[in-house]
Amino acid sequence: MNDYEREHSAIVRRAGAECAVLLKSKGDFPLTGPCTVALYGSGARQTIKGGTGSGEVNSRYSVSIEQGLEAEGFTVSTKFWLDSYDSVRREAHKEFIRACKAEAKERHVIAAVEYMGRVMPEPEYNIPLRGAGDTAVYVLGRISGEGSDRQPVPGDILLSDTEVRDILALNRQYEHFMLVLNVGGVVDLSPVLEVENILYLSQLGVETGSVLADLLLGKACPSGKLTATWAAWEDYQTIGSFGDRDDTQYREGVYVGYRYFDTAGVRPLFPFGYGLSYTSFAIKAGAAKAEGECITLTAQVTNTGSRPGREVVQLYASAPHAWMDKPFQSLAAFAKTPELQPGESGEVTLRFQMRDLASFDAGQKAWLLEKGDYVLRLGCSSADNKPVFIVRLDKAVFTERVRHAVGAPEFEDWKPEMPKAKAPRFLKVLHVKAEDVKTVKVNYDAEDEVDPLIASLSDEEAALLNVGGFDPNAGALSVIGNASQTVPGAAGETTRALLDKGIPSLVMADGPAGLRLSRQYVVDESGAHGLGDGTPESVMEWMPDVVTLFMKLTSKKPKMEGEVHEQYCTAIPIGTAIAQSWNEALAEELGDLVGDEMERFGVHLWLAPALNIHRDIRCGRNFEYFSEDPLISGKFAAAITRGVQKHPGCGTTIKHYAANNQETNRYANNSQMSERALREIYLRGFGICVRESQPHALMTSYNLLNGTHTSERRGILERVLRREFGYEGIVMTDWVIAAMSSKGGKHGFPNPALVAAAGNDLFMPGGKKDLQRVLKGLKGRSLSRRQLDINATRVYRMAKKLVK
Repeated sequence: MNDYEREHSAIVRRAGAECAVLLKSKGDFPLTGPCTVALYGSGARQTIKGGTGSGEVNSRYSVSIEQGLEAEGFTVSTKFWLDSYDSVRREAHKEFIRACKAEAKERHVIAAVEYMGRVMPEPEYNIPLRGAGDTAVYVLGRISGEGSDRQPVPGDILLSDTEVRDILALNRQYEHFMLVLNVGGVVDLSPVLEVENILYLSQLGVETGSVLADLLLGKACPSGKLTATWAAWEDYQTIGSFGDRDDTQYREGVYVGYRYFDTAGVRPLFPFGYGLSYTSFAIKAGAAKAEGECITLTAQVTNTGSRPGREVVQLYASAPHAWMDKPFQSLAAFAKTPELQPGESGEVTLRFQMRDLASFDAGQKAWLLEKGDYVLRLGCSSADNKPVFIVRLDKAVFTERVRHAVGAPEFEDWKPEMPKAKAPRFLKVLHVKAEDVKTVKVNYDAEDEVDPLIASLSDEEAALLNVGGFDPNAGALSVIGNASQTVPGAAGETTRALLDKGIPSLVMADGPAGLRLSRQYVVDESGAHGLGDGTPESVMEWMPDVVTLFMKLTSKKPKMEGEVHEQYCTAIPIGTAIAQSWNEALAEELGDLVGDEMERFGVHLWLAPALNIHRDIRCGRNFEYFSEDPLISGKFAAAITRGVQKHPGCGTTIKHYAANNQETNRYANNSQMSERALREIYLRGFGICVRESQPHALMTSYNLLNGTHTSERRGILERVLRREFGYEGIVMTDWVIAAMSSKGGKHGFPNPALVAAAGNDLFMPGGKKDLQRVLKGLKGRSLSRRQLDINATRVYRMAKKLVK
């Protein structure tokens, strides 16, 4: 193993404890030392380091929970159970793949499109629970991924009968029992809530098993907090639709996640922001002040327990709602303490701008702060906080007037019954004047530049810069997440056809749980070639045998001569886990780790982080995303971006812009929503990230938005992203591959010419037909040469900036 791998693995192991969330504790963990442990559950040996799809990092190794415990001196007494489970799971998986392929054949659909990422529900089995020792750990595993959504069925979102039976039996059988959740998203734990020790370990990359060993032994203390609400399945809102193939209606409007639960008065199992520790804390509000529109509050945190630990202080704001309906509260700021020793106190500072509390008034086309009292609530979760201060705004103020980005849907957003707002009495009042609130005037008429070199290019040359680089002689693998001609296993690159004109090529690698590259490669006279690892296993296992054979026959095969080079990358925690740390500095450090590996292997753009909203727990890619809250999403995307972009020549590609909240028919599903919901929930995190970190690239989503593909929507690309947010980087599509489309749907694929006309700079991964359609658009005047040049200028200047 290389030195950088050891260093990076150590960072991931240390970070993991801050990402894990202790949901229940009766005080008998951590253990006093290694012991004989009875280890059970699907994730014990088949530990999941991350989800499937683009985030499948080809690391050198991954520590399972069984391996992690044994490395720390535990004796696992349940080898028989683990061996038996492996056999059951192996046969169940074979049958699952066979049945799905047969179904795809019967339906005349492509299995790799329809079933990529589909979760195999946990199989039922009957294996004796006879492990020795007085300590048991049951590891519940759930994997999900790109291409398919989760289902509320036993063995997926719901627990299987076998899991419920075994978990409850072990809880009664062993003196010390811990239920560990090696999952990427919510599982309904209602049937097993009698268990008194529950740890949401999550999926923490290469050192997942080591992190659990550290937590069980008290070498580390869990300090994570939930960034999504965990509830019983039947308690989630059903106002908006989910999973429809053609059109998904976001009727719930802004009432997403805890905004719905808190406003509707529905009590979840574990609220947003919740998380325990091996110790306990007391939080006390300190001083507060208003300087202009900036509100600053301090809080004192005291470790009242017997072990060292860290606490997250959360500040929520309840806005007045005389004019517009509002959620009961929204997260305004947060801060995490350093490690506090027993009895030690520390002070944290929380800060926000009043304009951050504005709501979007679609009728006025403006962001509005209503006159009245804004109640600030301080605590350690959305359910455990109390009013501490009032901010009183003397007049209503429009903080920013804008232009509409999308057309209105055919429905009205759901509105809860809003009781008359009553501010708590006897709280200190901070006064803010409307004239102190900064108002923004957006310049929508700013002129974009065209570089003289770009203006001198022919139409075809300029068009090549609007389409990803492609090899017309490569096989099918050139477009399935492995389109780079320069770095083996990288997802794609910009054109190399203009190198002689001084226009470099940008190399892009998949994410977001680390870089996805081929582990090993060789170099021959025609270039570098990966040795395996080209296409994610989660894609290949769904391919019909004839397609797999065709891909092998039509792909170029390198001569297996000369030195074998290595590109081992480090799998970091999934996005949700990173955000659960509530520690922006930690997220920045993980970004720095990825940036280091980008420099080593010649990658310019990392296709990450992903910051879509956890709108529904069924979304198959929620594990990649940070939270149901846009403030958390934007802050953590910005922190990771800062870490990556510390490295010269390296940049992030924030994605998927926007409203990518389901995987069902992801290439052609139409997200229908109001302008208010779009701006307050689904675009806000992107705005935060852009303003705080200026990522070098952004990727649009596959889906349509109110009837038009996001990649073709000039309103969200030019008006919102570039003019309102002030974005300066390049924009690319997600990997649009016609061969991966489902036939017979209501909505089609985006047109490369219309994509370019909307100000989307790159149609990825690129192909000969895409280039031809851009040129056809130029000839037919659906695309102007000026817009083509503007796009090409952005790509050219970013390439000059990053390629050294």
